[in-house]
Amino acid sequence: MSSSRILTSGNEAAGEAAARAGCRLYFGYPITPQNELTAYMAKRMPEVGGVFIQAESELAAISMCYGAAATGGRVMTSSSSPGISLKMEGISYAAGAELPVVIINVMRGGPGLGNIEPAQGDYFQATKGGGHGDYRLIVLAPWGPQEFADMTGEAFELADFYRIPVMVLADGLVGQMMEPVVFRDPPRRELPPKDWALTGAEGRAARRVVSFYIGAGVLAEHCRKLRAKYDRIESCETRWAETDVTGADLALVAYGTSARVCMEAARLARQEGMKLGLIRPQTLWPFPKAVVRRRAEEGMPMLVVEMSQGQMVEDVRLAVEGRAPVGFVGRGGGGAPAIAEILAAARALRKKA
Repeated sequence: MSSSRILTSGNEAAGEAAARAGCRLYFGYPITPQNELTAYMAKRMPEVGGVFIQAESELAAISMCYGAAATGGRVMTSSSSPGISLKMEGISYAAGAELPVVIINVMRGGPGLGNIEPAQGDYFQATKGGGHGDYRLIVLAPWGPQEFADMTGEAFELADFYRIPVMVLADGLVGQMMEPVVFRDPPRRELPPKDWALTGAEGRAARRVVSFYIGAGVLAEHCRKLRAKYDRIESCETRWAETDVTGADLALVAYGTSARVCMEAARLARQEGMKLGLIRPQTLWPFPKAVVRRRAEEGMPMLVVEMSQGQMVEDVRLAVEGRAPVGFVGRGGGGAPAIAEILAAARALRKKA
């Protein structure tokens, strides 16, 4: 562990945190706005005795992750929105095979190739299973370089503990911004043995790592097993942060850069006598629906702020279940909503409530 503060970007902080967490196998393909992360891993992996491969495509990169993770190594890939879309089939395979792969998505504007501005339009893709079949990813949402580093380090522990792919979902501003970062050891878990991993040892020919279950009822049983694991994750790993919510006139709900904008909006609102709290999900899946529901039961209106046309707002509405008004401020196509928009929407929602 280093106690010194290092000025670095979110992308490079994530790369260094991965190396310190034991990542020795990185497979990627360049795309803005996460190129600094790929470049950092190209330099860092050889320094720590690891392997860096710039694959010929995103499809190849996630397939390499599948094969490397099947040997029990700590594996990571990274990309940005359209690149993650190309990886989705492989991510579904990894989820079906219960492989601990860490995936970083530094989001840009979409749909399609979109642009290279920061955005949060991949929430549905990340939290609802962007690939085929019934599966989940643990999805962590940093709001700055320090959390980008912390969450990337912990992602490897979570992936190994639950045998599940873990995605760190950062918008492009979080990846590009520079702030002082302290590299801390992630909370260590008592990890289960990787007795499922392929070793190539003689006599292990019968051991397989697959996501193909062809026998009658076999896949259904596997899906029940996965569902039990997902239920356990929901009960143990849901995370959020609250700021000034108790006694607030209404709660802003936001993650990533949107949450940083909301913090400034709340500061300015206090100058006009309006108290705005902030509920910031740190896990997007599992989503902190219990805390949102609890605040709604207190009658607190919710204003969801996103760098999208409206995605997380649906999970907020599901959690609220009509107990309190839910408003929305969003911006699609890249970039963050303006503070003035947030304050105007907060005033209107407060009057309506």
